Amino acid sequence: MFVIFGASGKAGRVTAAALRRAGKPVRAVVRNARHGESLAELGCEIALADLTDPRSVAAAIEGARAVQLLCPVPSGDKDPETTMRTMIDVAADALRANPPATLLAISDYGAELPINTGITRLYHHLEQRLKPVATHLTLLRSAEHMQNWAAFIPAALATGVLPSLHQPLERRFPTVAAQDVGAASAELLLHPQQSDEPRIVSIEGPQRVSVTDIAAALCEASGRTITPHALPREAWTPMLLKAGLSENHTRLIADLYDVYNTGRIDVEPERSERRFGTTVLRDVVGPLVAKFSSQMARALQ
Repeated sequence: MFVIFGASGKAGRVTAAALRRAGKPVRAVVRNARHGESLAELGCEIALADLTDPRSVAAAIEGARAVQLLCPVPSGDKDPETTMRTMIDVAADALRANPPATLLAISDYGAELPINTGITRLYHHLEQRLKPVATHLTLLRSAEHMQNWAAFIPAALATGVLPSLHQPLERRFPTVAAQDVGAASAELLLHPQQSDEPRIVSIEGPQRVSVTDIAAALCEASGRTITPHALPREAWTPMLLKAGLSENHTRLIADLYDVYNTGRIDVEPERSERRFGTTVLRDVVGPLVAKFSSQMARALQ
């Protein structure tokens, strides 16, 4: 049995579907039954679990040959760091008590750094907690998801300005489409490496991009002029709070970009295998622009 946590997400759904196409039994772990409906249509067994609840996590991994673990940063949480650390600790304890033959955890570029990297520091905690599990462990470190820019698109379409915490605007950085992460995860689960040492795999898109490139892709998709804007450091917190994030979540993001903009968050070259997705930026930005443009048009009717 292949157990996929976060199976209803953009990456997890692709993983589950690829495993089913390969004829593997899949248990898709979701938080509520509604999220599991389309996965059940793929032939997945559905398990309901809350990553903060030890009993439901232990039940979800029962009988697993392989587990994909994804601990997302909880959105809308007043204290996402505490909640995510709890999720990680609960999952790690369950896996140590009942280890599968193969374990893959979706992590983050820069997770090897033992410093304050904001959100990425939580993935450092994830990796450290999973390394003692008696299993063949793969750490799939993902670059920033292209889909994360969806949060900025409505304002960019409305104002013609794309604000950025990435600076300088011309610096190229690694991104990846979520579906490429899911596809890589499925391949690694189907062909695990038999080693007692953790296997570290880094995945990013076919080419690195800059914020200027992202603004150009928005221009192309929308037919509008979109200008990138380097948001001053003192404006980060007000913007994120205005977007509805808690103070704690805002701090995690600001701490991350303080380090990211120094260039220290990247591939760990000495230890990491490199993988590259096939999805290019315009193939992610185009559908997102179409979606938000349609929503804006309906709102004006």
